[in-house]
Amino acid sequence: MRVQRTPPRNVWAPADLKGLVNFSGIAMVSGRPGGYREVMFFEALPAGEETTAPVWPELPPWSGPSALETGAVLAVEQTVARSPNVVLRLPTIRAFRSGCMLDVEVVSRQGGLSDDDWWDLRTSAFGAYRGFRGGGPLPSKLLRLGVRFADGRKATTIEQRRRGTRARDDPPAGPLLSWRPGSSGMHGREVGFSGFGLWLWPLPAAEVFEFAAEWPFGGIGLTIIELDGAPIAAAASRSGSYWPETEQAWRTPPG
Repeated sequence: MRVQRTPPRNVWAPADLKGLVNFSGIAMVSGRPGGYREVMFFEALPAGEETTAPVWPELPPWSGPSALETGAVLAVEQTVARSPNVVLRLPTIRAFRSGCMLDVEVVSRQGGLSDDDWWDLRTSAFGAYRGFRGGGPLPSKLLRLGVRFADGRKATTIEQRRRGTRARDDPPAGPLLSWRPGSSGMHGREVGFSGFGLWLWPLPAAEVFEFAAEWPFGGIGLTIIELDGAPIAAAASRSGSYWPETEQAWRTPPG
């Protein structure tokens, strides 16, 4: 079955001709009985014209690692917190010259939770919980993660929500902790897995610092563990470049 259409305005055809559009999206126009010619809806650019691709600027170091840098993986294999329905783990840290990526793993199970609570638990683990207003307590479903350095400075995922953009040559006061999306999945209907990254900038000093987690809805109260910055700094010194000729580009400080 053929569907008749009025020819598009930008396609020339005599007034007494009717356009026929086939299922491939090509307009078929007839000038006489039994004769058809193809008229493309999407036409090529005229000779001499060209399109320009958007130029994406390099992210500043406090926003994430350089795309040219490999990083060096440090095995941590530490359980941060556990409840009847949730386990938070820190399996690895990937160290870069300017900061490090904390790889967070969240494993959850339904257990005695209702289907609605089980759904809410899994979706709130993604780190992209809906916005909330200040002046009141934090939502119980909000997974909260943070670090505190030995000098008392700290950074949390809560602060990321109100952080504005800054010019590359105007770095903010650190430390900063930025949530980076990862992956998620299910094992059957009763066990869920999700993983994501936390970009910590700047690179921690070669001393002990704290990693904190709290998730009331997941049954996890405020839990603080210690991480050693010395092996992280050592791993960062082993970070290289995917292409040796580009190494100078990401080693050069901003500004």
